[in-house]
Amino acid sequence: MGVYIVIFFAYLFGPLLIMGITAFNKSAYPQIMPFEGFTLDWFAVLAADKDMIYGLQKSLWIGFLVVLVSVPVGLAGALVMTQVYDRARSFYYLIVVSPVLTPGVIIGISTVVFWRQATQMTGLKFIYDGTVLTVLAQSSFISAYTMLIFLARLARFDRTLEEAALDLGASRAQVFRHVLLPFMLPAIGSAAVIAFLSSFENYNTTTFAILADKTLTTVLAGRMRQGTTPALSALAVAVVAVTIVGAILFEIVKRREDARAKARAATAERAFNAELTADAAGAAAA
Repeated sequence: MGVYIVIFFAYLFGPLLIMGITAFNKSAYPQIMPFEGFTLDWFAVLAADKDMIYGLQKSLWIGFLVVLVSVPVGLAGALVMTQVYDRARSFYYLIVVSPVLTPGVIIGISTVVFWRQATQMTGLKFIYDGTVLTVLAQSSFISAYTMLIFLARLARFDRTLEEAALDLGASRAQVFRHVLLPFMLPAIGSAAVIAFLSSFENYNTTTFAILADKTLTTVLAGRMRQGTTPALSALAVAVVAVTIVGAILFEIVKRREDARAKARAATAERAFNAELTADAAGAAAA
């Protein structure tokens, strides 16, 4: 078992380790042997690469817009899933999940063709833009990913809480805002992260929908055809470092929230026990 675990993690993290070493090697070609000397010059080369920086900025902007579109759409789809009749639920599920099963190339091409015709007919030419088309194309299937996350969370939701709020005079909007939405916040955060990462790394759909513009993935694809350099390794190291830092910060925040929740629960339990003790003492005195 120990040998298997070592082989598994070596297979999983070996390429990342090799890539990280090449980012600090003076060699002009990504390699670890021979190690010609430690250097940080490739990070400076990366920072001076205008195409790479532009592609990174564009990918971040598109990922942010995709989150704004796909998370509300996925949440709405999940809520509708819980409201439709049982006989129609299977058909509805097939329809909303079908974009996940569609190849990304088909989604990208069909998005461009559809909106080109739509803009010609309606005159809304601002939609026929690489950024807008990429957001629409990616959101069409990423929203299905977010919907699955919301469905998993809704499966544990107690519907009696909504019924109790309605019986107490709350409106549907108030129930959604004060009962359902707080319960869904962890799923919303998870869905937003999944949506952003899915958009950031997407290539098949983006390469067709982006038109003449470019993102980080399309720039990297072009560079790989021309020949790679350690600057690409430096970019990968930076992305991995940001991911690790983000994961650590998330874990710290989560643990602090759990600690505060346990402290509140302990305080409430002590107050309850004190009240019971006081009641018992009053009853004994009487």
